[in-house]
Amino acid sequence: MSNHFAVAAHWEGDFDESALQKWAEKLRSALDAPKVSLGLVFMTPRFFSNAKQVLEILRVHAQIPLLVGCSSTSLISGGEEIEQNGGISLALYNLPDAKLEPFYITQEQVDEANGPAYWHNETGIEPPKTNGWLAFADPFNLDCDTWLREWNEAYAPLAVVGGLASGDFTGRSTQVYLNGEVYSEGVAVVSVGGKVEVASVISQGCTPIGETWTITKVDQNLIHEIGNRPAYEVLIETFGKLSPEDQKKCQGNLFIGLVVNEYLEEFHRGDFLIRNLVGVDPNSGVVAVGALPRAGQTMQFQRRDATAANEDMMALLNRAYEQLKNRKIYGGCLCSCNGRGSGLFGYPNHDAGLIQRRLGPIGLSGFFCNGEIGPIGDKNFLHGYTASLALFIENQANAN
Repeated sequence: MSNHFAVAAHWEGDFDESALQKWAEKLRSALDAPKVSLGLVFMTPRFFSNAKQVLEILRVHAQIPLLVGCSSTSLISGGEEIEQNGGISLALYNLPDAKLEPFYITQEQVDEANGPAYWHNETGIEPPKTNGWLAFADPFNLDCDTWLREWNEAYAPLAVVGGLASGDFTGRSTQVYLNGEVYSEGVAVVSVGGKVEVASVISQGCTPIGETWTITKVDQNLIHEIGNRPAYEVLIETFGKLSPEDQKKCQGNLFIGLVVNEYLEEFHRGDFLIRNLVGVDPNSGVVAVGALPRAGQTMQFQRRDATAANEDMMALLNRAYEQLKNRKIYGGCLCSCNGRGSGLFGYPNHDAGLIQRRLGPIGLSGFFCNGEIGPIGDKNFLHGYTASLALFIENQANAN
């Protein structure tokens, strides 16, 4: 799958230095552009022992000045989601007048950080110098929630889009790639600046049910009252108003959506941070959630299943199409949850296919994640069951 600004391809074979060299050269020749700005690479665990060699082959023979990515059990390339025996996914991007700055960040730095100035000093990048970030992280040795919280303080509302690597779960090992280096921990981030921006589509796979409410009493992750009524009572009332068909769909699939930006006049898809309903207590009326909501925060119950995920993805892609139709899309990177794919939808290529049909054809690469990173409102979060899409687009000033 390719266009003038990006090409993507899938290598399904094993490690073969000569064949990989020819494959990389062929992919570079398919990019109708004078130079490569960025390469994104994702590899399955069978390449762990040869990963460093693979990176060097790709960098040299596909002429990639900046190569970043991570390991994954399943890959995305063009309109395909390769969920079995994935191999390697590689995409080359020509991003006109982009300024790309890569960094590798460790848990030690996350522990040491003491405010926004720390990260500005470590990276040399103040917020006005960047338009957004890509991030590929190890899930086992990095406290991603803490890092994202610190990054939000330093750079929000700029988007951070990416995901947590997957790999050998029995050995709890993954790999993060930056140029020729292979890391078993930390996060590789790339600042995207200059005349290119990062636009995001964050589909959390849910559809709202019932109406919006205000949380009126809460203690940590325990919601006591919604709209000055017991939270459990409001939940049961919401469920009771659904059709029998929708009630069946909701069984085991109920979540809570928390509004991040209360200053919006109306709340729509993409305005809610989706989190788990951990449990309920009918006697006390308390609902426990996988988040720390606050009193006064707007919320809405949500349903997550294949139908809801399809509906959500289509609606958000349609919105992105309308917002971006006057701006060039240079390419994209899709970070999709391991819980999506054919296991959720019943057939392959759902998310990648929808993206190509609505926004394409675009050069698209990506992987299936242990957790997805992306913005809701003006902050970035770690998500689950989410499709997190980064689109490289010309900036507004350039488009005009």
